Amino acid sequence: MPIYPICDMQTLIKKGLSLLDFLELLQNLDVIYIQYRDKISDIETQKNNLLFLKSHTEIPIIINDNLNLLEWADGLHLGQDDLIKIKNEEFKVKSDELLFKFLKKKYPHKIFGLSTHNELEILEANKLPLDYIGLGAYKNTNTKEVNTILGDKISYLAKISKHPVGAIGGVKIKDKINNIAYNVISSDLYEN
Repeated sequence: MPIYPICDMQTLIKKGLSLLDFLELLQNLDVIYIQYRDKISDIETQKNNLLFLKSHTEIPIIINDNLNLLEWADGLHLGQDDLIKIKNEEFKVKSDELLFKFLKKKYPHKIFGLSTHNELEILEANKLPLDYIGLGAYKNTNTKEVNTILGDKISYLAKISKHPVGAIGGVKIKDKINNIAYNVISSDLYEN
């Protein structure tokens, strides 16, 4: 099963790992995308980290939630809260569809993903010009506060999506989940 690892700067710092160490953890794994998540560094450091990752791997780098860094990344992943914020505050548009149509037109070669957590969000995502969705949380996780655990229901929900689905939240590298295109991995990457 392909994986989609999260390169979380806070976790790397906590574990005393560099970006190069992170990339070395990915050797011999089937990696489809890398998501760069950085909630602690300034914008210039984030940009430099993105450029470093891009210069050291051929794997597409997806930026988490920060539209200002899209120019230097291969794509953008938005959570539901960030989608609302960008839609209302930055673009002042009423619909998700208008926002993603604009982004796809402005950045036709970029990859766009959206986190989903339930049937309604998946059905809404089906109307959007996305490249994939994240769906979860599959299990409980230590890296993020989770309100809903999908468990085995994730396979049914993934089947509803017209986009490829990445399982998120407590997912392990070796998990085999029906109707899931790839496992989105965070903490399990450091335990192997």
